Amino acid sequence: MSALFPVFAAHSRYVQRIRRRYAEELSRLPAGLPDRAVIGALIDDLLTDRPERSLASALRVARHLVLERLAVLDIEQGAGVADVTLAMTHLAEVTLDRALTAARAELDAIHGEPRNAEGGDIAFWVLGMGKLGARELNVSSDIDLIYVYEDDGETQGRRPISAHEYFANVAKRLYALIGDVTDDGQVFRVDLALRPNGKSGPPAVSLAMLEEYFLVQGREWERFAWLKSRVVAPLTGFGAPGDPRTLQLRDLVTPFVYRRYLDYGVFEGLRQLHGKIRSEAKARAAGRPERANDVKLSRGGIREIEFTVQLLQVVRGGQFPEIRTRSTVKALAQLAAGGLMKPETAQRLSDAYVFLRRVEHRIQFLDDQQTHCLPQADADLAWIAASLGLKCSRETCELFEQLGEVRELVAMEFDALLHEGGKPPGGCKGGQCGGPKPAVDGEDFLQGLPEPLATAVRALAETPRVQALREESRQRLAKLFHRAAQAVAAEECSLDAALRFVDWVDPLLRRESYLAMLVERPAVQARLLRLLGLARWPVRYLMQHPGVIDELADPLLLQARFDREAFLADLRDREKGWARSGQADEEALLDTLRRAHHAEVFRTLVRDVEGRITVEQVADDLSLLADAVLQIAIDWAWARFGKAHRATPRLAVIAYGKLGGKELGYGGDLDVVFVFDDDDENASEIYGAFMRRLINWLTLRTAAGELFDIDTALRPNGNSGLLVTSLSHFEAYQTGRGSNTAWTWEHQAITRARFCAGDVDLAERCEAVRRQVLTAPRDAEALRREVQAMREKVRAARPVKDGLFDVKHSEGGMMDVEFAVQVLVLAHSATHPQLQDDLGNIALLLMAETLALLPAGVGVAAATAYRELRRVQHRARLDEQSTALDVLAAAPLALHRDAVRSLWLAVFG
Repeated sequence: MSALFPVFAAHSRYVQRIRRRYAEELSRLPAGLPDRAVIGALIDDLLTDRPERSLASALRVARHLVLERLAVLDIEQGAGVADVTLAMTHLAEVTLDRALTAARAELDAIHGEPRNAEGGDIAFWVLGMGKLGARELNVSSDIDLIYVYEDDGETQGRRPISAHEYFANVAKRLYALIGDVTDDGQVFRVDLALRPNGKSGPPAVSLAMLEEYFLVQGREWERFAWLKSRVVAPLTGFGAPGDPRTLQLRDLVTPFVYRRYLDYGVFEGLRQLHGKIRSEAKARAAGRPERANDVKLSRGGIREIEFTVQLLQVVRGGQFPEIRTRSTVKALAQLAAGGLMKPETAQRLSDAYVFLRRVEHRIQFLDDQQTHCLPQADADLAWIAASLGLKCSRETCELFEQLGEVRELVAMEFDALLHEGGKPPGGCKGGQCGGPKPAVDGEDFLQGLPEPLATAVRALAETPRVQALREESRQRLAKLFHRAAQAVAAEECSLDAALRFVDWVDPLLRRESYLAMLVERPAVQARLLRLLGLARWPVRYLMQHPGVIDELADPLLLQARFDREAFLADLRDREKGWARSGQADEEALLDTLRRAHHAEVFRTLVRDVEGRITVEQVADDLSLLADAVLQIAIDWAWARFGKAHRATPRLAVIAYGKLGGKELGYGGDLDVVFVFDDDDENASEIYGAFMRRLINWLTLRTAAGELFDIDTALRPNGNSGLLVTSLSHFEAYQTGRGSNTAWTWEHQAITRARFCAGDVDLAERCEAVRRQVLTAPRDAEALRREVQAMREKVRAARPVKDGLFDVKHSEGGMMDVEFAVQVLVLAHSATHPQLQDDLGNIALLLMAETLALLPAGVGVAAATAYRELRRVQHRARLDEQSTALDVLAAAPLALHRDAVRSLWLAVFG
């Protein structure tokens, strides 16, 4: 209640009627917010007090008493919208449960219980849709229900009938007990229009019938309706939400609502549905100005907030289960947490939703009518306004002002979401909004394209794949190629980029959801075209993983960097989302891990080719990403490992090579060694089996693609050694204790080794082993000879043609730098502890010069050379060019090559 404008529930004409008619019964409802237990006890009390009272009457009286209480709590005591809607939901659940129990008992007495072919009982579910399913029921709402039974069969009584007939009769009796209007009114208006085939369909359907309907006839708009579905009755016993058989129903509904891919094809379906609703709202308001203020269906109303949320959920929920929730307010928070909506936008929409729902409840409390339109009477408007702390008179009405602001905000957000790529605000010449309508192979269309682009599009359009597409898809292609031509004309992308775009589209013709996404997101297509013009390798990556283009929609893409902790948190939230959906199986998690990795690699790739990060930063981010993926894979695989003997494995992953030195590139292998530190007597067997499972998790190609190739050749005894070894054995092998010891080349490799994933308690000990190796006494001259011999062996294995300079393998190239740094570290770490840190080649070269281990200027020049050689190699690979340069291309690198030669001379003599 407002302190400035005190209001009372007694203004409600409905409350007045209830207090007059049920004055004696009002005290039977205990103080406070009614929940399921309280409502159930109230119904029992009403039946006990007057034995002649029927269940139908008790249910109706209970509803009136609950609504009167909610009016007081809402209007006078400031109860939250969530509290009021949850109490209404509990009222619906309890009354439906009681009605179902009575209906089945009545029918069982006549026909007997229905049984399936095996003689087992048959579950029956009352599904709540819409706001009932979301636990957001209005105070004067109808309830949208669908009735589903488990299996076919027949009853076992004196008058047997089929299970289908039996449950159809249950539906009729439920309607009579809940929906019929009697002297006590009704419990709820019951709407079955959302059932399969709508009003022409049977009142109850079997699971098999529902499955067939989803597969054959289910329409896009029905997916939005089923998103909020849940079992609301029975509350206990077989068929209840906790009954394992109810999972059958969930497993049927979930894949219908949420597809495994990013599903932008639903935009057009929602556009059509929303257009129909808006047209109907305008038609109802024609000549009836009071209907213009419909807080639910008018522009900027409750429905548009719900559509905004549901659209994003249906599009993305197949891959991001953490955003799956029936509650609108919770969904907004989860969309913001998942980066799918700006936090400030989510908060504004959430506030708007709560405000509109509060207004809606005030409207309905007046007369207990299912209306969403503001009343015309001044006294009623003033009462509603005052209950919200606002003023409303003939001269000025703050309620209308705030309502107008809220609705405008909602409408703007909704239109921004739905019109992007669709019909933009304003007129459309010839109905051709946002692009041409002709088919992609129409000559008029092709003649409007630049000649090289027209040739490429014509060749594609004449292929059987394009000819077999639906007309809608062919128009989508025309729109996308038309936009590409416009971008070329506006010099927003190169002609080469547009031609690469045609090549990129070709293999995706069977995956129309990606084409739909680009149609819906013109800004994404514009970014994509720019990206395709910058390098060739992104085209290949996008062909392999087309789903990552959705990352281009992120406005912060170019400014951000990889965040390991945020990545891990997102994946753990996603795992919890799969678990809540009952889908946390190995296949889902393997795909989730791959999609998340591909998306992050692509984000780094975009920043890279756009010049926003350096080669070193690219390598850092890709290495940290690999570390994070390894950690998640260990956690998830162990949790599902049948031989797991402890909550978390005592396992460490030691990274070598490019991953160890944080110089990982795109598509690079992971050189790793696995060690464990576990006293269990079966530890070797357990961890050996787990390693095979983990490597399978990391290397298996699934429908979502693949992750890494794993190379474990650097483990003790190489490919002939165990896949995983104890940390103590690893230490003995590396430090030369016993007869089985590491070779010099293995010590070269360990200079770049580091703990990268697993049990962090083992990290310090792994690093201690590495430092023991680096500081071990050794003959410096013998070390140089052995490393030189290994360098010659590698050079012989990777010969470079005469006249070419390979930036990695040729004399004066990157590998010479790496071998020289390894000698510096192994020869001098004992006397110069600074060299023991895994800082990377550039930092170690600069440090070696500072420590006077290199002549003045040699370390700096070699570090600069190494950085430039890495940059050249990186750019060549991005553009799919050879890293073996001819004389002309290698000329700018001459000084850098000389710097590397000077380094080699200084180290090896």
